[in-house]
Amino acid sequence: MKLPSLLVLASTSPYRRELLGRLGLPFETCSPGVDETPLEGESPANRALRLAVAKARAVAAEHPGGIVIGSDQVASVGEGSTSQILRKPGTAGRCLEQLLTLSGQVARFDTAVAVIAAGREVTHVDVTRVHFRAFSAADAGRYIAHEPAFDCAGGFKCEGLGVTLMASLETSDPTGLIGLPLIWLAGALRDAGLTLP
Repeated sequence: MKLPSLLVLASTSPYRRELLGRLGLPFETCSPGVDETPLEGESPANRALRLAVAKARAVAAEHPGGIVIGSDQVASVGEGSTSQILRKPGTAGRCLEQLLTLSGQVARFDTAVAVIAAGREVTHVDVTRVHFRAFSAADAGRYIAHEPAFDCAGGFKCEGLGVTLMASLETSDPTGLIGLPLIWLAGALRDAGLTLP
């Protein structure tokens, strides 16, 4: 396999690194160092896209001639002006609070990707909706004890025991929920000149 140029993931996320590794292409990772402060009135999808593009551009400036992938995910519950952003909980207490907010609700995950190659920038926003079953604080506590997903937006891992909290999933790409929609990305990388199966 011949790589026409360096492939760089503008992220230090272990989840995105693992996902990109599934494509079997050699790549390196680089921290984009982008300010992720939300903008007033910005929708979750627009925020995810803005940050994915900013990350890709920041790293592309350091890797001219490379193929750079930037990505960002914003999780939310509720619609429109009443939507609440779900962040990485960081602690068991905040994780429990977030999970109880999700009980019986639908969470939306906007996962944006930007690919910069040869001066061309392409973007995509993958939308996944997770329908959660109604569950108790005891259920959430047991989940946290078995799989403390403190570094995941919403406080659960769909690729692990988090599925026990779900009723259903609406998605066109299950890898989008984990943090990098590989179906779209594989096409974008082929378009950029990389060879994939």
